[in-house]
Amino acid sequence: MKHLLSIEAMTRDEILAVLDLATKMKATRGRHEAHPLRHQCWALMFSKSSTRTRVSFEVGIRELGGDVFFLAADDIQLGRGEPIADTARVIGRMCHGAVIRTFAQSDVVDFAKFSGIPTINALTDDEHPCQILADLQTVAEKLGSFSGKVITYIGDGACNVPRSWLWAAAKLDFELRIAAPAAYQPDRAIVEKAFPTAKSGGGRVVVTDDLQAAVRGADVLYTDVWVSMGKEKEAEFRSAQLGAYQIDEALVKLAKPGALVMHCLPAYRGKEISAEVFEANSETIFTQAENRLHAQKAILSIVAAHTA
Repeated sequence: MKHLLSIEAMTRDEILAVLDLATKMKATRGRHEAHPLRHQCWALMFSKSSTRTRVSFEVGIRELGGDVFFLAADDIQLGRGEPIADTARVIGRMCHGAVIRTFAQSDVVDFAKFSGIPTINALTDDEHPCQILADLQTVAEKLGSFSGKVITYIGDGACNVPRSWLWAAAKLDFELRIAAPAAYQPDRAIVEKAFPTAKSGGGRVVVTDDLQAAVRGADVLYTDVWVSMGKEKEAEFRSAQLGAYQIDEALVKLAKPGALVMHCLPAYRGKEISAEVFEANSETIFTQAENRLHAQKAILSIVAAHTA
């Protein structure tokens, strides 16, 4: 695996390899025998703001022996209209790898093509693969496995996080339920591409506007902000449309006893999740955030090994 561009592009074996190594990375933090990024310099190129992604990648690269520097879009000519292909060919001649957080999925794909160096998607409007890999690690850690489990995503089902969950469910054996109003459900073409009628293996997906039905018996309840980056002008409208899709105490009671409540953060209490439910499940939520570090160190190690 030279790049991590999307969950869609990963094989089942690649996903499982990342998760296995992430678990080992967590158990041996501070005692790693190998430092696969030693003598390497990586670029973090972010067009979107970030807390967990930036910190986890900067720490992770350094813990694996590498050096790292951060570039916001306005820091480089890309922010003034330079084509991504040209930026990629420059960075590719000077750096050993790049982590990109931006809007268009095509920018990450093109950067990987023209740079020739390992490229990691740290979030686009289409997918958030690093987040879902850390989430899978968390589910396995807390419940023993994600195999055979029911994971219910609640809220804006058309954004990057549920889209990556769709591809994960298509490749792994768990059931994904997406509870969202009709206007906020994932594009039918994407669902059909991930879950073709004749498909064998993998998991199952249910897309519905029936929140209570989607939650009943679930092993995991998962939510994200209602207003994704770039949608700020729609905040009031989105809040009104998604207001009924909040994880509160009454909803949690419909899930399986001991169900995990997860949130990829930042969280807006009183909107997608109640303050009481957030605090009651904060240990899981912040373990989920911590696991970004370990999952991303696994990704970095695997792509570095591919190019060694």
